Amino acid sequence: MAITRLITLEDAPVLAKVLAENRDFLAPWDPIREDSFFTEETQHKLLQQSLASHDAGTMVPLAITDADGGLVGRINIGSIVRGALESGGIGYWVRQTHNGRGLASAAVAEVKEIAFRELGLHRLQAETLLHNTASQRVLERNGFESYGMAPRYLKIAGHWQDHVMFQVLAD
Repeated sequence: MAITRLITLEDAPVLAKVLAENRDFLAPWDPIREDSFFTEETQHKLLQQSLASHDAGTMVPLAITDADGGLVGRINIGSIVRGALESGGIGYWVRQTHNGRGLASAAVAEVKEIAFRELGLHRLQAETLLHNTASQRVLERNGFESYGMAPRYLKIAGHWQDHVMFQVLAD
């Protein structure tokens, strides 16, 4: 059974609800979000942008689903670059009630298949906060290897924070 599917505009209401319910849970791993981020209107607009990027070939925006098909998280292949690089980056999250059930690991495995088999990419990369060991385990289970640390890489939870860099190459 697939864990991921292409996100749709119809997902905006559920996505806004899940994000609002998990705001505190996700806050340590996210940029600071304005209240408007958690609304259906903003999520609809962001989904439109993601789907336009998908049409342009620079992103694959996916929903992570549970056994019943309900949206419980997101995973994206973004920053797709063609030519000599043939690379993309991934980012993902799973709602608190479904965290630790293997959904992120399964979603990353599916995304690797999409990236390497369907898109023909050579490389996927991901970054985690230094203390995000759960996400690091997800990546390592899927063959990602750490290749360095980026100082003050992203502004997360209001602070520029160091990140561990991971990559996996196509076989």
